Amino acid sequence: MSTNPAPPSETDFGFRRVPVGAKAGMVRQVFASVAPRYDLMNDLMSLGIHRAWKRVFLTALDPRPNRCLLDLAGGTGDISFGWRRLGGGPVVLSDVNPAMLGVARDRATARGTLAGLSFLVADAEHLPLPDGGFDRVSIAFGLRNCTDKQAVLNEALRMLRPGGRFFCLEFSRLQVAAFAPVYDAWSFKVLPKLGARVAGDAESYQYLAESIRMFPDQATLAGMMRQAGFARVEVRNLSGGIASIHSGWRL
Repeated sequence: MSTNPAPPSETDFGFRRVPVGAKAGMVRQVFASVAPRYDLMNDLMSLGIHRAWKRVFLTALDPRPNRCLLDLAGGTGDISFGWRRLGGGPVVLSDVNPAMLGVARDRATARGTLAGLSFLVADAEHLPLPDGGFDRVSIAFGLRNCTDKQAVLNEALRMLRPGGRFFCLEFSRLQVAAFAPVYDAWSFKVLPKLGARVAGDAESYQYLAESIRMFPDQATLAGMMRQAGFARVEVRNLSGGIASIHSGWRL
């Protein structure tokens, strides 16, 4: 007689193992800490390259006025704002952290771009939304911070209409071995010092660097998307695999 395996009691928080139930609160604390200077730190962490990655990501999303977007873990709003700026239809900007959404709302208010934007405080693993309400679902630099990544992918599929498409932009596995020593030195020696100097918070940026290394590689994430039910899964590496775009269709 077969039995289902018990769910894991621990999960990763960077390189540490923590109780499954504790991770979400710990991640919220990290992003509450970094929210006021999150955009500046993104520039410093990636030497500004994240802006180019997001432009590629937005082009892939193919914004159109008759398409609705759900922007999961949307943070301070870069993807949502870009979607609207490029002619996309209504967007729901969702994040589990009210502090990050507060920054996004303040940015939209200052720019006079609140029209077409809705804000939702929600856990991407358990969305309080009906099935099939969106043409596109995106998550940019957020999936690695979720406790149950498979649950997020399952929810993303549920949110899509038939013919809709999911896109994930995330730090991934470097494909150029010769760059690895420099990349590791930047991640584990420079970034925490930048976090301490710019945001007064070395520990949060140590976690961010570690979380990148713990994230599934390109092939593993593609397999998880297929397991969720996505079809025609594709992977596009950016900057030698430092980041990648995964996409899949709900058919």
